[in-house]
Amino acid sequence: MSVRVRFAPSPTGPLHMGGVRTALYNYLFARKHGGQFLLRIEDTDQTRFVPGAEDYIKESLEWCGLVPDESPWVGGPDGPYRQSDRKGLYKQYADELIAKDKAYYAFDTPEELDAMRERLKAAGVAAPAYNAVTREHMKNSLTLSADETKERLSRGDEYVIRLKVPRHAEVRFEDIIRGWVVVHSANIDDKVLFKSDGMPTYHLANIVDDHLMRITHVIRGEEWLPSAPLHVLIYEAFGWERPQFAHLPLILKPDGNGKLSKRDGDRLGFPVFSLNWTDPVSGEKSSGYRERGYYPEAFINMLALLGWNPGTDQEIMSIAQLTDLFDLERVHKGGAKFDPEKTKWFNQQYLRMRPDAELGSQLLEKLLMHGIETSHARATHAAGLLKERATFVDDMLEGTYLFTSGSPLIDNPTANEELAKRWKPEAAPAIEDFLLKLERLREFTPAAIESAFNEVLREKSMKIGQVMPIYRLFVAGRIQGPGMFDVSALLGRDEVVMRMKAGLQHCRP
Repeated sequence: MSVRVRFAPSPTGPLHMGGVRTALYNYLFARKHGGQFLLRIEDTDQTRFVPGAEDYIKESLEWCGLVPDESPWVGGPDGPYRQSDRKGLYKQYADELIAKDKAYYAFDTPEELDAMRERLKAAGVAAPAYNAVTREHMKNSLTLSADETKERLSRGDEYVIRLKVPRHAEVRFEDIIRGWVVVHSANIDDKVLFKSDGMPTYHLANIVDDHLMRITHVIRGEEWLPSAPLHVLIYEAFGWERPQFAHLPLILKPDGNGKLSKRDGDRLGFPVFSLNWTDPVSGEKSSGYRERGYYPEAFINMLALLGWNPGTDQEIMSIAQLTDLFDLERVHKGGAKFDPEKTKWFNQQYLRMRPDAELGSQLLEKLLMHGIETSHARATHAAGLLKERATFVDDMLEGTYLFTSGSPLIDNPTANEELAKRWKPEAAPAIEDFLLKLERLREFTPAAIESAFNEVLREKSMKIGQVMPIYRLFVAGRIQGPGMFDVSALLGRDEVVMRMKAGLQHCRP
């Protein structure tokens, strides 16, 4: 049987990076095994529906390159792929379970359910539940006569349909990541499968849809592990072959203490969503990785290694390499601590791998937004110099001195403070001699400029640290950056000479 997996988010808000990782692992597993990756929108709980959330899910996955083979947007043979569009088919499956004596009608009112819970609490029951014991004292088709049940249904009394959990049974299944899971049915309550509003609960719709869509592997977050025994019981109640389960570990806060949340990102200054999101009700804005300047490949590479490893020290991997190496059995059981600094490192590596021409185009766009005009060729040359110190394209804007004219010491308190700490009068003759050599160079190339600089150091018996910082501050206005010989060649002889003369004038009493 061909591998078929699904990512099934609910449109209740922006897609957390943990959800993107779940989608990624499903995608990699499907591609590794030549199968299909489906996306299903699980919107049975209409009270939690958030406008714009479904479009956000679609855009997020597209930005990450995780385009499903079947979805509400591309269709497929097992659609519709939105549960609200499948509403009409779930009732027949709930009725089938009733006919098999695997489920029952429950007519209890909210007040009667509250009273039951209070009685159990008073009796010392820590976690009151509607289960194999308590159902015998409630109003349902197991305690009412067949005639009374029929009468209640015919007159339109409100009801729900609950799963009839076996009283003495051991539920066992093997999780690909966690091994064997064993739960006694006494610890599983009679969950509602079909609600009084005519909509299925997640538990019924999820199993029915996975069966009808021929899902072979359910790869989902650890938060669904407590529900897995219930889902096994529902599969058994229908007599269906169940898929294999794999429950992924949590993504933890940077300190490892609890699940990573939006609040943690706000507090520590990093995104937890792939794209920017504005809450349609409160107007609250949340930042995303795309808008922060991350490359999707870097984001995906980071997520892949957040809970899984390929068994080697390799960290930088393309989506093709990830697909080739991915194995669910190498997914960790324990939670994975999120490291925002490591995430930046990934982006830095992907930026450095970009062709200079591509970075030049991105830098040129940023420069134009700041009112700085230049050519693509010059932006490309500058990007090649600046990328080794950049994490994001925005970081290369520190190199605006490569595109402007005039002394970088003007209106630059930081540069002047650095210059005041490093300037020594004995450096002046060396700078003046270097300036003369630059004016006389036949070719203004990095190699020629470097040769002239080293010649001055030899002639004046000075060390590089006595002259280079001053040269850098005069020309670039900063103490760190790309190699000054490359910078000078890009700026050109006239600009460099003008800046150095301005710097000398600035330092004279």
